[in-house]
Amino acid sequence: MNTRIAIIDDNNFLIKSVKDKLSFYTDISIGFTANNGAHCLDKLEVDARVKLILMDIEMPRLNGIEATALIKQKFPQIKIIMLTVFDDDENIFKAIQSGADGYLLKETPPQELYNAILQTLEGGAAMTPSIALKTLNLLRSPLSIKTNDDEETVKLSGREIEVLEQLAVGLPYTSIADNLIISPSTVRRHIENIYKKLQVHSKVEAIEIAKRKRII
Repeated sequence: MNTRIAIIDDNNFLIKSVKDKLSFYTDISIGFTANNGAHCLDKLEVDARVKLILMDIEMPRLNGIEATALIKQKFPQIKIIMLTVFDDDENIFKAIQSGADGYLLKETPPQELYNAILQTLEGGAAMTPSIALKTLNLLRSPLSIKTNDDEETVKLSGREIEVLEQLAVGLPYTSIADNLIISPSTVRRHIENIYKKLQVHSKVEAIEIAKRKRII
């Protein structure tokens, strides 16, 4: 199966460099490239069939972190890996807040980049080791989190989680159906199953419980 991705960078030489790195892998194709976040959003409005975006941070008009937040609002099914030269705490923190699914440095070798793309598409969070360490340090907190050992574990399917993620950003059934390439009736069926599993009767309740249980 061929996976379409996009490369967003204001430096065309670096776009070519990433293309060259991935040219060895026949199961990945480049859907489009863009030189800034605004251009990327324009292209997604025309064709949002890409599965993953490699996103630079520093770009004119709309930087990578701002673009990531906007893309995740409208196309939450698209995975985004920040591919940048910046490894400072502030950029890492902002990227995570914006919804980035991974964070790699541009010096990442071809095989590691390819593996990171596959890992992210399978639901993982790919990070350069130095970035992962910084992220752990950022997330460490003296605050304890209360857990309820008696709380029942809820298992949603991958598709149900995708539908719930899109509901959580306010998308209507028709948009969810278009994004996931399924029918509106299938979306409704997934939502009915979600309600049953979470034992709720409304979208608001479903989203609240899913966030509390860290399902989304």
